[in-house]
Amino acid sequence: MQRQSSFQNDQPTLFLVATPIGNLSEMTPRAIDILKKVEVIACEDTRNTVKLLSHFQIKTHLIAHHRFNEADSSAGIIKLLAEGKDVALVSDAGFPLVCDPGALLAQEVMKAGYNVVVVNGSSALLSGLVASGLNINPFYFHGYLTHDDNSARKQLQDLAHYPMTLVFYEAVHRLRRSLEMMLEIFGNRQICVARELTKIYEEYARGSITEILNISDEMKGEFVIIVAGKEDNPPDIALPDLQLRVEQFIGAGYTASQAIKMVAKEANISKNKLYQYIHQA
Repeated sequence: MQRQSSFQNDQPTLFLVATPIGNLSEMTPRAIDILKKVEVIACEDTRNTVKLLSHFQIKTHLIAHHRFNEADSSAGIIKLLAEGKDVALVSDAGFPLVCDPGALLAQEVMKAGYNVVVVNGSSALLSGLVASGLNINPFYFHGYLTHDDNSARKQLQDLAHYPMTLVFYEAVHRLRRSLEMMLEIFGNRQICVARELTKIYEEYARGSITEILNISDEMKGEFVIIVAGKEDNPPDIALPDLQLRVEQFIGAGYTASQAIKMVAKEANISKNKLYQYIHQA
């Protein structure tokens, strides 16, 4: 067991400092103060962080800490702490460790007996979640789906029966792919796609997956995707409504056979029953 009294010991400290996700006005006074006082700032990309530091007139020494040098950099930071120096870790935007490097470093610092202290600030996942219009308690944060389609599909299949709201990050070039997979695996659930949070082009698109798919090619930037969880007892849906859903899937680019299969799975009815109804209508 380990107990850390963050501000009641004289141990050197690794500060995990959240930075703005777009709007520099969201940089907290505490974060600015910490970044000015520590001896070293470890950052994901020095080219990005130097712009942030320049804006707030912070002249602290910068070192790189990213996924390609994480092990060596972590060892170097442990040495700095052993010399009695405080170190701050920042990512390019938002919280370090959340879909960004830093987990290994934080674990190694804890093992070495030094303090790990969080300096709160902007969070894309929380900003997207609380303004999504969906139930937020409880929620499950997944982060980015893998680049490989088969692996991404398996990840979604593992989450398909979760009753809690699901939160993902996604890049612009994979947005349509991920939404199409969600439609196939989750069914046509309610979602919110939030983009460019805190920036001038901030936008929330709320609706069904098929509705958002229809506009997805117009959307640019970095995305948070919030998806309603699976309902334990979905309401009964009339066959004419299911036919309309099948037509929506076909309009999104699926074949009739694929659309019928997905809608039947979503509504928990026989695929053959739905097929017979549509072809007799």
